[in-house]
Amino acid sequence: MTTTVACGRVLTGALLGLAVLSSAPAIAAGERATLQVLATTDLHMYLKDYDYYADRPEATVGLVRTAPLVRQLRAQNPNTLLLDNGDLIQGTPMGDWVARERGVGKDRPHPATAALNLLGYDAAVLGNHEFNYGLDVLADSYAGAKFPVLAGNVFKVDGDQDPANDPTLYPAYTILERTLKDSAGAPHPVKVGVLGLLTPQIMTWDKEKLDGRVTTRDIVESAQRWVPEMRAKGAEVVVVLCHGGLTAAPRQGGEENACNYLADVPGVDAIVTGHSHRVFPGPDFQGFPGADLAKGTVNGKPLVMAGNFGNHLGVLTLTLEKGAKGWAVVDGTGQAKPTQERKEGRVASATEPDAELADLLEQDHQGTLRYVRRPVGRTTGAIHSYFAFLGDSAGVDLVAKAQRAYVERALQGTPHAGLPILSAAAPFKSGGRPGVDYYTDIPAGTVAIRNVADLYIYPNQLAAVRLTGAQVREWLEMSARALNRIDPASTAPQMLVNRRVPSYNFDVIDGVTYSIDLTQPERYDRDGKLVNPDARRIRDLAFQGKPVADGQEFIVVTNNYRANGGGDFPGLDGSTVVYQSPDTAQQAIVDYVRAKGVVEPKTDGTWKLAPIPGDVTVLYDTSPKAQALLDQQPGLGYHGPGENGFALFKVDLSGKGAR
Repeated sequence: MTTTVACGRVLTGALLGLAVLSSAPAIAAGERATLQVLATTDLHMYLKDYDYYADRPEATVGLVRTAPLVRQLRAQNPNTLLLDNGDLIQGTPMGDWVARERGVGKDRPHPATAALNLLGYDAAVLGNHEFNYGLDVLADSYAGAKFPVLAGNVFKVDGDQDPANDPTLYPAYTILERTLKDSAGAPHPVKVGVLGLLTPQIMTWDKEKLDGRVTTRDIVESAQRWVPEMRAKGAEVVVVLCHGGLTAAPRQGGEENACNYLADVPGVDAIVTGHSHRVFPGPDFQGFPGADLAKGTVNGKPLVMAGNFGNHLGVLTLTLEKGAKGWAVVDGTGQAKPTQERKEGRVASATEPDAELADLLEQDHQGTLRYVRRPVGRTTGAIHSYFAFLGDSAGVDLVAKAQRAYVERALQGTPHAGLPILSAAAPFKSGGRPGVDYYTDIPAGTVAIRNVADLYIYPNQLAAVRLTGAQVREWLEMSARALNRIDPASTAPQMLVNRRVPSYNFDVIDGVTYSIDLTQPERYDRDGKLVNPDARRIRDLAFQGKPVADGQEFIVVTNNYRANGGGDFPGLDGSTVVYQSPDTAQQAIVDYVRAKGVVEPKTDGTWKLAPIPGDVTVLYDTSPKAQALLDQQPGLGYHGPGENGFALFKVDLSGKGAR
């Protein structure tokens, strides 16, 4: 039996994976068994091993490549649970096509839900991106799930002014009654509680879809509420599915990345994390407080984070011992198993795709291909992001101008119509942690929907904020964190890009011009806190050739994520929003390209890197493909191979031109 509970609701569903026996032989005290918990996270609709942006097979992604590991590990240990840690239904053009055109419901299951049903998932938690399409699409997407769907810190607003009795949107937890085989092979019942929690920042990032309908609560406080209840209802083992990341900062409450704090909550035995697309245990977390990377634990509790897009499978191995009061976890480890082996950043070998799952997905795969191949216009030249951190780029410029054109029309006849309109956009796909192939690369010729999605990979809606010149400057200061400080007195090589800052947080604001002085330290830290109040990286900020005054007013076009506080940018907390579009940025770009018919890749020189005095060696890591494009960057020279397949290029910041 599977019992799913939240605020008095009880649901009973079919069992998956392990059979339940109505009776089992007694077991001697001290007997042991091993429970294996497998977990995927941040699949983001990478179900097939296919790159819909490049329109080609891709062996490094896809649940079809993770599934063989699931089947292999289940065969090795039948005491296995399979869980998903969220951010499932959004990410690739397949997710957009399903949500916007194909449709979902009980009679037409979402392909992601159908895939999880086929593989026999035991439970899943919602991620923040599950809410991108709104609550109705969310409900329809999981309507056909044959496994419990959890969200223990998302509550319905019931309107009675008493938040204490608000019911959860989805059940907080489930108690799975399963059968373990002990070390002697004898079967015994066990109750495994699975609690689902996610980042409470969904109320910021999708405010317009959720405000007044749901609320969220702190991850740790929610665990402290639910875990004792789960234990009281018989859970002998408690695993937390936490769609959030890890943080080394002291706890303050309400954190986006709070999952490691759960290791200190009494009654929690193991933790599955995600959200930040990283791998734990792994080199990224060397020196992380309380972490044992050899064992895969934090503060003694097994913990795993399995990358993204299906490139890893999380494996928790829990040793259970029988005592007078039932089973208890006495030891455990965490491991993230990759689906491929890499050498010099390239795939040397990979798991074979799961044929049964591939067959299940084929019809939707073909529908997605027809969708992404629809032409919308033409481009006279290539549009790429290989040099996106060196100055204005054609792809970012195109997005910014499409956004501005949309909002200019929308604001006609409003009190904001006479204000100058700026437009903020970021080079979403520009290498870094996702790998050497993670770049926008649109060839000259036909522009199809897949190319638009390659430029703008999220289904964000457009938003406009009304800001002062001083606020625009601070926005750019926050964005400049993506570039490292360069010491002009050092002769050692220095990397240009701070790859710990996601590229989607490197906003370029089109409509003004400015330079970035990298000899200055970062004014803001990763959490948007002012850490160097005397530092000013943004130089020569001008509008139409004149310096921007602090009190000057602008409309800045951005997306709903950023406008409502996503990324913790100063001055952007939802209070300055003056317009929210019903359409996505992707649709605005499609409309713009269709109206133009033919677009010409060009830039208007929005920003540049300020010259640095002295003989400094600044290195930029980008795709090796950039070597064939050096005529586009006269101040750039090939330096040599970098790590993980990237190439290193020396950036001339002397201000004297190419060397």
